[in-house]
Amino acid sequence: MATIEQTGRTASAGSGTKQGKRPRAGRRNRRGGLAAKLAALRGALTAWLSRPLASFHLVLALCGSLTAIGAVMVLSASSVESTFLTDGASAYTLFQKHITFVGLGMVAFWIGLRVPLRVVRGASSMLVIVSIGLLITVLTPAGSVVNGSRGWIVVAGFSLQPVEVAKGALALWGAHILVVKARLTHLWRHVLVPLVPVALVMFALLMAQPDLGGTVSLGVVLVALLWFGGAPRGLFTALIAGGIAGVIGLALISDYRIARIMSFLHPTADPMGAGYQAAQAQYALADGGLFGRGLGQGGSKWSYLPNVHNDFIFALIGEELGFVGCAVVIALFAGVAVVGLRIANRNIDPWISIVAGTLTAWLVSQAAINIGYVAGLLPVTGLTLPLISYGGTSLVITLGLFGILANCARHEPEAVAALRTQGPGKFGTIFRLQAPEAYRPPTRPKPGRRQPRRGGPPARNASATRSRTTARQSRAVRRSEPRRGGRR
Repeated sequence: MATIEQTGRTASAGSGTKQGKRPRAGRRNRRGGLAAKLAALRGALTAWLSRPLASFHLVLALCGSLTAIGAVMVLSASSVESTFLTDGASAYTLFQKHITFVGLGMVAFWIGLRVPLRVVRGASSMLVIVSIGLLITVLTPAGSVVNGSRGWIVVAGFSLQPVEVAKGALALWGAHILVVKARLTHLWRHVLVPLVPVALVMFALLMAQPDLGGTVSLGVVLVALLWFGGAPRGLFTALIAGGIAGVIGLALISDYRIARIMSFLHPTADPMGAGYQAAQAQYALADGGLFGRGLGQGGSKWSYLPNVHNDFIFALIGEELGFVGCAVVIALFAGVAVVGLRIANRNIDPWISIVAGTLTAWLVSQAAINIGYVAGLLPVTGLTLPLISYGGTSLVITLGLFGILANCARHEPEAVAALRTQGPGKFGTIFRLQAPEAYRPPTRPKPGRRQPRRGGPPARNASATRSRTTARQSRAVRRSEPRRGGRR
């Protein structure tokens, strides 16, 4: 009996061990299958990203997604305020104006995408002059004061914000200057002149408005230009210190900006005064939770949060779409950062590389600043959320810059080769795009040719030099020939 019992126990123990190993083997198989699927997905994604026009398609997808989200959220955010604009106003009044700006922005996107980049580069100097003229015009009686800042020009019911034009012009023209002086970027004076003096003129005009948000954004453009242009690293310490000093000085000359900074440092000191907007924005984000209260169901747009369709639209996204909606928006801007830096890295044209990197840094940093002060991480600066906030000059200029960024993507070497050999493709046919031009590096003097010394006499005319050389050779030939009729 003991032998039989021991045998039974052994058999039962063996069967239990086999049954215990089967679930482990099943889990291993499932893990192996999941790993294989992830590897296949990664391979497919890598293969798609290696396509010649992947960057171009990603720019179109990201720009379209952010613009669509912005249109939906502006409709929700402005539906209440639109009814209080005038007697008998519709809930769609501000949304209709936003759609008008989206249409104008699409035209600007198409122009930035279709115009050859050499034309854009050639027109950058004129754009800087025009932008400085507009910044000066704002300070005249033609400018309009909004929220204590004279930063708008109103024409036929539409407002123009010159600082947006100035930022784009500085990015395009600054890249041109840095490329022209590419061999001298190790010398500070060649990096600083004339780029930094022109930027300082723009800073001074913005401080005279005063416009703290525009000054910060323009400073980001300048720093990005110098970074992607290969400026000496020691220069950035001086620039950042000067920028911080300028921002502090600009904040101290205005009482309401001092109040904003104090409300940021002490959020609970004045929740119904200077810190009202920031407090209401954080309440809206907290009310949203994980999935939000539902699209159109937010309560902050009922006059609880001022400018909810402009500067604080991200708070409404968090309230109505929750943490998930906020994460989607942040992921889209992170995608803009990755794709923009990819375009800057893959281009061999230095001007395109600097422009792509600078525009990417500008757009992503502005989005980060907006999200930061809505979440209470930064002081309120008044910068809008690109492509999502209520439209105007910012929306039109931003869409135009996305068009230039997409144009830069079409100038990647692989994209140029594909478009010249395989045709324009679907989007090229729809937008009637021309084949991009291949990059041709500037011609350099031959190694054996002597260069004139700095400060020496001007170089002689080539034709005059050739004629003199020919005359000398002919005289030498005549001297070597025997004279006719002479003595024998």
